[in-house]
Amino acid sequence: MHIDMSKKWLEGKGFLLDITGVLYDSCGATGTAIPGSIEALQLLRQHHVPFRFITNESTSDRQHLAVKLNTLGFEIGAEEIIAPAPQVVKILRERGLRPFLLVKDTVLPEFAGLNTMNPNCVVMGDAQDNFSYENINRAFSVLINLAQPVLISMGCGRYYKETDGLKMDVGAYCKGLEYACGIQAEYCGKPDPRFFQAALDSLGLESDTVVMVGDDVRNDVNGAQKAGMMGVLVQTGKYRTGDEGRGEKRPDAVMGNLLGVVRAYLDAAK
Repeated sequence: MHIDMSKKWLEGKGFLLDITGVLYDSCGATGTAIPGSIEALQLLRQHHVPFRFITNESTSDRQHLAVKLNTLGFEIGAEEIIAPAPQVVKILRERGLRPFLLVKDTVLPEFAGLNTMNPNCVVMGDAQDNFSYENINRAFSVLINLAQPVLISMGCGRYYKETDGLKMDVGAYCKGLEYACGIQAEYCGKPDPRFFQAALDSLGLESDTVVMVGDDVRNDVNGAQKAGMMGVLVQTGKYRTGDEGRGEKRPDAVMGNLLGVVRAYLDAAK
């Protein structure tokens, strides 16, 4: 399906692409490529269209994520991926924070070299099996005993899709800690405009010339639109019928998949 809300996105100069739900559906340590997504990236590279990947992925570091995707048939470099963990590390260093890390073990390499002794903040990501009562309660204990508690979450997603169905995302667990501690978390990842700006800086383009493609109308599409970009919603990943009408603003276009987005864009450029 191809629904244009606006034709302006077809005049963009580059793309920001979500990963999970746009390129592939995850499944534990592997996953499956979404039909057409590999060809879509090949077409973008062939026609020298600049793009970056922007993801709230926090279950592995960028190197492992790139390896996993390349095993599925993609050709992606870790340096092309904009993910929350490096941005969080920058924040921690700037503010002299010592984190308790409520994350999956495979993302720990991104935090190498940080002082985690006597933590004065909590950083959380999609910890999956590490979201045990013991670990969540340890995070609670750190926060509730701080005079000025700091909770940083790598994204605020409600759920995402794996090959066997929808899964709860980090946002649900973060809301629990917010409620228990009576605090407001800081979010690093989509839809934070600062996170989108980091991706734009990497791409070297102005916001009004870039198209964001995602399967989440709120975090991907609306988040990008608030940051001055155009947003295209694809009907893959966690997309459910009617999502295009559930956000604060309508997408600039709704397309069946990433390959449809790329083909429409290249056809318009002819």
